[in-house]
Amino acid sequence: MRSDIVKKGHNRAPHRSLLRATGLKDEDFSKPFIGVANSYIDIIPGHFFLNKYAEIVKDEIRKAGGVPFEFNTIGVDDGIAMGHSGMLYSLPSRELIADCIESVMNAHALDAMICLPNCDKIVPGMLMGALRVNVPTIFVSGGPMKAGRLEDGTILDLNSAFEAVGAYESGKIDEKRLHEIECQACPSGGSCSGMFTANSMNTLCEAMGVALPGNGTIPALTPEREELLRQGARRIVEIALDSSLSEKFRFRNILNAKAVHNAFVVDMAMGGSTNTILHMLAIAKEAEVDFNLESINNIAANVAHIAKIAPALSTIHMEDINKAGGVSAVINEVSKREKSILHLDALTITGETLGERIANANITDSSIIRHNDNAYSQVGGLKILFGNLCEQGAVLKVAAVAESMKEFSGKAICFNSQDEAIKGIAGGKVKAGSVVVIRYEGPKGGPGMQEMLSPTSLIMGMGLGESVALITDGRFSGATRGACIGHISPEAAEGGPIALIEDGDIIEISVSRGSLELKVDSKTLEGRKAKWKPIKKEIKSKWLKRYSLLVSNAANGAVLKTEL
Repeated sequence: MRSDIVKKGHNRAPHRSLLRATGLKDEDFSKPFIGVANSYIDIIPGHFFLNKYAEIVKDEIRKAGGVPFEFNTIGVDDGIAMGHSGMLYSLPSRELIADCIESVMNAHALDAMICLPNCDKIVPGMLMGALRVNVPTIFVSGGPMKAGRLEDGTILDLNSAFEAVGAYESGKIDEKRLHEIECQACPSGGSCSGMFTANSMNTLCEAMGVALPGNGTIPALTPEREELLRQGARRIVEIALDSSLSEKFRFRNILNAKAVHNAFVVDMAMGGSTNTILHMLAIAKEAEVDFNLESINNIAANVAHIAKIAPALSTIHMEDINKAGGVSAVINEVSKREKSILHLDALTITGETLGERIANANITDSSIIRHNDNAYSQVGGLKILFGNLCEQGAVLKVAAVAESMKEFSGKAICFNSQDEAIKGIAGGKVKAGSVVVIRYEGPKGGPGMQEMLSPTSLIMGMGLGESVALITDGRFSGATRGACIGHISPEAAEGGPIALIEDGDIIEISVSRGSLELKVDSKTLEGRKAKWKPIKKEIKSKWLKRYSLLVSNAANGAVLKTEL
């Protein structure tokens, strides 16, 4: 066992003495040491109950013959951090979480790990850390919350609350209705109920084989979710007790090139958050898998979009997907497509191949999960755009775009920060036919690549969703819908063309051609470039200043440089 380095031999008597202080007995030193990486934190709805989930996991580990050691990571709630300077810390927190996993697991030479994440950056941060540690690891998320409902039957989620602000500010609803939506949109614990970033990443953990079936869809705070915790705990001890299994199920043997590919396939089928592109690129780099943005469009061209989940112009939520057969049913249907591009021979942490895992998983409600021949689209729900505005790429959630906006041309109205944009949109500066440009919000320029749910929700709430587009070098919440193009690379802070746009310039978006073009001649752009000076934001935070100096752009996963 890896942990023998801290517990075996006469020269480890001091180490054992310290371990005895935590409650270990003689018999425990022959057992595998299992790290329980918990992201419990009171302020996040998907996490405030994870301390209780950790107790279930630790109890089951002990029963199965292991010794659990719980430790915690930090967490940032994007919804609460949204629309103010707190969002600057959201994406950078992913790197801190990965560092935390690596630090605790390697410093104490633990044999295996079970991760308890739930929301947005916490899932990819733990995945990145687990790849560095490379011991057998199982992911069991806290689970999605159920959708909210008003007395009149209106189905709600977090996005409803954000869009209600725009509706209130434009006079479409009154204060009483706004308060009703606020109180009912998030009715219980769990990750936000739609195919937002948290649920997208928990779903992709299933697709990659690092989580158990049901991880992405079984609702939080249910007996079924508690049983999933117990199954995960028993399985990780089973692996850790057998040296041959421990070698076979090292994390990099599961999360490899096939797993990354399968994740993008399922992402396309279910129309996941655009943030999955950012996170999966970072995960691929951590796994030393050669994967680039161009590959994503090739995958999308060969995958039907068969599950349309809120906020993608839908009232379907994760609890509905669970009842209709879950992620395994989605994968099984995708596998039936002629010339399926899934790697069904990929190994999963439960021991079977992906193909074996999903063989008997069938769609039980085809109005929720469609069949390939009746798909919402014969191509995937995400698309990478290229053009003179985004030479290295930009990301669009096609599944959440109205048909009328898939070919769009409009006049630019530019804002050099999200705060400026929120004031401008709320103040009536944005009219039908506009392309809102929000720049200097990329990983380096933000710093931290803020999510743009507040401005996009204002646009939707004001009834401009089918007449206004938005482009940014920042990113979007998984709750965002509409013609919203993010991750534009190169970003403004590194002199990308988005920095050169002027009010009134014509910007053309074509989903069919996969292009994003600034209709300004090259000579004019060269003249603007010669005069361009980057906007320097004052960064008071030492952590964010360090992050800004080291982070790559979105096309490279917004990862931190390790070589200067």
